[in-house]
Amino acid sequence: MVQASLRPSVRGSTFVRLLARLTDADPAPVGGSVSDRLGMWLDWKQAIGLSSALEGKLPEPVEGVGAFDAAVEAECAQARVTLVEAIEAERGREMPPGADVAAFRARYLRHQRAIQAATGSLRGRLRDLLAAGSPEAARLAEVDAFMESTLSPREHRLMAGVPTLLGDRFERLRAGAAEGDLAWLDIFRRDMQDVLLAELDVRFQPVEGLLAALRGING
Repeated sequence: MVQASLRPSVRGSTFVRLLARLTDADPAPVGGSVSDRLGMWLDWKQAIGLSSALEGKLPEPVEGVGAFDAAVEAECAQARVTLVEAIEAERGREMPPGADVAAFRARYLRHQRAIQAATGSLRGRLRDLLAAGSPEAARLAEVDAFMESTLSPREHRLMAGVPTLLGDRFERLRAGAAEGDLAWLDIFRRDMQDVLLAELDVRFQPVEGLLAALRGING
């Protein structure tokens, strides 16, 4: 008789579920509302700052930053396509003889920095366009700026641990392979690609949220 696994099911984003599967980790259960969890991440000064951004005087719209149009949408879409294509090209790249986990870690970090730079630039650009709208839209831009400045350090610390988790996956696959069998390496390449694409999705969520707000205002 086959026993059912006692490991709890993993809730959360595709990124979280994928990392849990690759590391055989038992993630902490997610509980409480978003506001409850956010309260655990902010200290009292940050909480006051968020309250001010949400409930303070409506900011004046910013002038001279251009307008939201199809070209802006295309810019965001192309940035994502470029990042995806670079990630997907990894599986076809040759590794130098004797390459170890450090070579893969360096590649992951290079893609991670590219994702971070692209999404940060797009987020700032879209926030400027939002701030040029109504006072309410300018407030939304202000809140997003506050959330980025407050939560980005936490996000960066968490994301910085991903290459180490993948390094552990690399070593486990290599240790479990028969001598001379390199099929495990292709498995690892696919795993790394999947994680990068999932991280890309996570980092693009604020960009997509700002795009949705701009479409609503200009639609």
